[in-house]
Parts: sequence; structure tokens; C-alpha cells
Amino acid sequence: MRAGHPETGARQGFLVDVLHDALGGLVAADPAALRKKFRKMAAEPFAFYRGSAWLFYADVAALEDPFSNEQTSRVWIQGDLHAQNYGTYMNDRGRLVFDVNDFDESYVGAFTWDTSRMAASLYLLGVQKALADDDIDEMVTTYARSYAEQVCRFVNDENDKDFALRLDTTSGALHAVLQAGRQGSRTALLEANTVIDGYERVFRDGSGVRRLDAGERSAIEAAFRSYLQTIPEEKRRPVDSYRVKDVVGRSGFGIGSAGLPAYNILLEGATEALENDVILSMKQANVAAPSRVVTDPEIAGYFAHHGHRTVLSQRALQAHADPWLGHTEVGGVGYVVAELSPYEADLDWDELSDDDLLPVLTSLGQATAKAHCVADDTADTTLVPFCTEEAIAAAIDAAGGVDEFAGQMRDVGRAYGEIARADYPLFVDAFRNGAIPGL
Repeated sequence: MRAGHPETGARQGFLVDVLHDALGGLVAADPAALRKKFRKMAAEPFAFYRGSAWLFYADVAALEDPFSNEQTSRVWIQGDLHAQNYGTYMNDRGRLVFDVNDFDESYVGAFTWDTSRMAASLYLLGVQKALADDDIDEMVTTYARSYAEQVCRFVNDENDKDFALRLDTTSGALHAVLQAGRQGSRTALLEANTVIDGYERVFRDGSGVRRLDAGERSAIEAAFRSYLQTIPEEKRRPVDSYRVKDVVGRSGFGIGSAGLPAYNILLEGATEALENDVILSMKQANVAAPSRVVTDPEIAGYFAHHGHRTVLSQRALQAHADPWLGHTEVGGVGYVVAELSPYEADLDWDELSDDDLLPVLTSLGQATAKAHCVADDTADTTLVPFCTEEAIAAAIDAAGGVDEFAGQMRDVGRAYGEIARADYPLFVDAFRNGAIPGL
């Protein structure tokens, strides 16, 4: 895959056009929320890159890619892979795992879109940390080489579904993140978000919390009942666990989800004890950025809506996904439902020492490979009817091998990272001078 610097003359207009095409509907629906999103993106180049996956796909979809063929361009992908989209979660077996996360943009597309987007994010991160160019190159090639080598290992080892970065398989910085996630407390999460009114728990009022009128609450409870039918049979809990105690509207999410309507739902949980209550998030799904450049109607037609697409993708890419994960519709629009978990922890890249970087990136390459390769076992084979690891390994080998793949990712990471750095002031100027329609 090769990327070059775009001409700067018309670039700002192109950027604004792509932005408006991708986000114009959200801008019209909630301009204040999108202004908050754009102000976060305006903070620095890495934040801009995180929030502009739509621009990345508009740029890279048509580029030459020596690793892409009929099969490797049709793999389950995370869709917005960057250095801050990895973290811990509690899987459906009660094991704490460090893995790829945030599946809002997940879709079926070229596996190199994930690795290239990650490579460019590492370049931006390295520049932000004031690392030397050679050190940044080593970061990207370490990640890419680890990815390719792990894919090749999966070809000869059928345990990709069981491979995981856990407390018993990690050390150093990743182990510390898992330990931090382990310190999470359901009681603390409940105390931060709820109060006990009389003898029952309800949501706490505060910033970002909106009380619903009777009509809206009835609609959300109806959507919740529909969601229950999307939980796989083997993950369903006793019916009393799903008793609704309270519902509120929510806002104040991060860069990617700004402007998307959302609700929190408080449930009874496993027992009538108040410390076992469970909070679910019901959030409107966005249009996946890769879906804007993937033209295959079979892929688009496979999903009932983007909530359905997000959930199926997450279940494919995570071998043992959240047992509460499911989807529903509100007003004909798809929503994703998942537990608000106290066991989530992320890497703090600012706190990582230089000695930590390469071991961490080796693990992130392995985690990315696992996500791509496990999906052929955990998802319906309609869209991806082949062995993912065999297809990717063969494509890498045919294009020159692991070293060539790592070198290509280094080059595209550097080139697209520089494009993102050049785009950042164009975006800031367009935003602050009113060039973005609706804002």
C-alpha cells in the first residue's frame, strides 16, 4: 500500500466535503454535540486523526495494495484501529482480557486497512512523544512484524479462538493495565451513577443525564424487550436479571460517539441484592466508515441496520464477547446494547517508558492478528467463507514475506501520518472560520 502527500490547494475543500458527507446528518440533528466533537479533534493531530476515520477511508480505499486480493479484501476488521483502541474487558467466561476494543466502525474489508490505520497512529503518537524517526520506524515495524508472524502461527495452530492477552499470559505494562482493570468494582460503578431512593436503586441526576417523559421511556423499554431476543441462547440469564429499574438519556461521550443518542438502563441483575444491579448502555450506532468505500451489496445487505452490524462484528472479532451484548431499534434506527463495565482500563501512552514501547507493540500486533483470524470461527461464514489466517499469510508471502509487509506498513504509516499532520491545521481553520456547513 502506498500513500503520498496530497496537493494542498484543494485539500481543505475535499476534507470539508468528506466530513459533511459523513457527519452532515449528525450535525443537523445536534450541532452542539458535533461542535464539542470537533473541538476535541482540534486539540492536536492525534485527536484529529482519531476522529476522522471517514477521511482515512476516502484516501486509502483506492491506493495500490500488494496484499489485497479477493479474499484478503473481505475480512472482518475493527475499522478504526489506532493506538487508543485497545483495552481490557471481562469476557463471557469471567476472564479479564486485553484486546482490540471499540467496534463502532467495524465492517468487512481489507485487513491492511486496520494495520495501516494503526501504523499511521503510531507515527503520530511517536511524533507527539518527540521520538526520533528511526525509533518511530522501529515501533511500526515491530507492530507489523508481530502481526504477520502471529497470523502465520495461527495457520499451524488451531487455538486462535483461545489465544488471549490475560493476567496469566502477560507481563510488564500490559499486565499492569490488566491489574488496573481487575481493581474495578461494580459497587463503585453503581455508587458513581446511582442512588438508593427509599429501598430501591435509581439513576443519579447530574451532568449528561436526562430524565425521560412517559412516551420516550415507553419506547425505550419496548426497544429493550426487542434487544433481549438478540442475546444468544447460551448467554441468556434468568428472566429476573432483566427487570428494568430505571432509564435515563445520556450524553457526553468521547470523540467517536459525539452526537449519537444514548440511554442507560438499570437492571435487577443476578439477585435482588442492590450491589448486584447492572447498568446497560443503549447507544445509537453510527454508519461505519469503511462501509462508505466498500461497494459490495452483499455485505451491506447482510446487516439489518448498523446496530446489528456493530454487534455481529464485535462477536466475530472477540472470541468471547460481553454476554450482555445485543442490538435493537428505536424509531427504525439501529442501537447497540452492552454492559457499562467497571473492568475496563486503557493503556496510558504518556506513562509508558521507552523500554515498554516495543514489548507492548509486539502484544498489540498479536491482538490484532487474533481479532482478524478468530472471526472465521466465531462468525457466520456467509460473508467470509474461507480461513482468514491462511488467506492473509499467503498474501503476505506472495508479496515478499513478513519483512516486506513490515516495511510497507512503516512506509504507509509515515506517509499517511504526515498527511494527517498536514490536514490537522486545515481542519482547525475550516472549523473555527465557519467553513463546515451547519456549524
